[in-house]
Amino acid sequence: MSTKVDFLIIGSGLAGLTYALSVAPYGTVAVVTKKSRTDANSSWAQGGIAGVLSEEDSFELHKADTLRAGAGLCSEEAVDVLVHEGPERIRELMTLGAQFNTETDDQGHEVLSLGREGGHSRNRIVHTADYTGWECERTLLEAVKAQGGITVYEHLYAARLLTAVQNGNRVCIGAEAVNTEDRCIETFRAQCVLLATGGCGQIYKHTTNPLVATGDGVAMAWRAGLPISNMEFIQFHPTTLYHPSDRAFLITEALRGEGGILRHADGEAFMKRYHAMGELAPRDIVARAIVSEMKRREVPCVYLDATHIDHHLLKSHFPTVYERCLAVGIDITQTPIPITPAQHYQCGGVQTDLMGRTEIGGLYAAGEVACTGVHGANRLASNSLLEAMVFGYRAAADSLTRIREIPNTSSLSAEQPELNAVTTTPDIASINTRVRDVMQRNVGIVRTSAELLKTADIIAASENELIGFDPLVPDAWEASNIALVGRLIVESALLRKESRGLHYTLDYPETSEAERHDTVLIPRSVDSV
Repeated sequence: MSTKVDFLIIGSGLAGLTYALSVAPYGTVAVVTKKSRTDANSSWAQGGIAGVLSEEDSFELHKADTLRAGAGLCSEEAVDVLVHEGPERIRELMTLGAQFNTETDDQGHEVLSLGREGGHSRNRIVHTADYTGWECERTLLEAVKAQGGITVYEHLYAARLLTAVQNGNRVCIGAEAVNTEDRCIETFRAQCVLLATGGCGQIYKHTTNPLVATGDGVAMAWRAGLPISNMEFIQFHPTTLYHPSDRAFLITEALRGEGGILRHADGEAFMKRYHAMGELAPRDIVARAIVSEMKRREVPCVYLDATHIDHHLLKSHFPTVYERCLAVGIDITQTPIPITPAQHYQCGGVQTDLMGRTEIGGLYAAGEVACTGVHGANRLASNSLLEAMVFGYRAAADSLTRIREIPNTSSLSAEQPELNAVTTTPDIASINTRVRDVMQRNVGIVRTSAELLKTADIIAASENELIGFDPLVPDAWEASNIALVGRLIVESALLRKESRGLHYTLDYPETSEAERHDTVLIPRSVDSV
């Protein structure tokens, strides 16, 4: 089947839906998502959205906090865009019907309830209890339904981008997707294409990400010949539920913002030994402190103690955490929560400019899949949903300009050859397990060059096993993407000869001014599959 539209969006999270709503009045829109439309990293975000919405705050303070967390690698221009345009995107969400928490001020007026998270110097986090991402996703999906002109295609696995040459320049003309139910290839042709596929959490054994987060967008961009930046900076959320019978579940940072204390089983608090901000230190510092304490005491977890916080507040502000913990026998009003760090966010990705443009004409990237320069070496808490909306909106604005000014691409022939015939049947489950285990063990919060090199060898062997996989099997594409993006993370980590932000290596424990630059990987050739 072949479908022609003006705008093609791969991914149904906040970045993709923001883009869709912005371009829909001006052309036909297709949103392709490999599971259901609500399966996105955005839906799982608990903490909130950071934005300057109070007279006690300022753009300069939000910018300074973001730059400080980014450990010297943020693009100041990109951060300026984020903090100045962010509040308007938040207000638009509210206009569309997003219900954020409110409170009554001293004059008796209802105002937004602004929380604080690690690394922020002011209360500026807009939230809906502890399921802000889901509230944002719900709001945008309802708006998409009401808008009309936007078709959401579920259960289509976007496998590869289609490119062509127009007036001597490479342009994106669409994508091929695997129908996960009928096992056939469906082709989408478009004038503008947005990659909004989210992150790569499933490359690791322990992650807060949903099952769909397998690095697909980064892998597709790499195979299309695009540069990938700063993939060594993988953020591990410091506090996820540690329980033998349950998967990693994020315990929102906002719980520490309300006064939660990190302790050992015997009650010893330890964060003040690592940073003056204690529990509200930037995430990379908190995560390394927890790992250090677990190693020092030889224990599998530490504890987040919220038992001293008002019990009504805990239940009303953190209903998801309360119910999820209760389901495994932990009443957080009475018992500290056992926690351990888990992979949470990729700060690098497909290299873009401030309008979300990539080096291929008509191809944009926004959200977690993109490297805009906002996050640098470490993402400031609650800047991710904001970035997705700000740069999704910007990519849409540029797309509208492009579609008016650039010649139509519908008659161009794709550069990509036919998908290769099946030559092998790899053991996909075994390959995924092997890659995830070694990434968790060797490419986590603390790294060494020897472990990275060992990991590179294991991933290379896994990629060799996947050569010639069946292109009609989505699980095989996912396994290939997991191995490929794992390789890019390892290669980036080996190139950085220092410790900075989320990349901490025992071989180069100090931060070096000479290494204060982005790590950019460039494909040697356009891959064929």
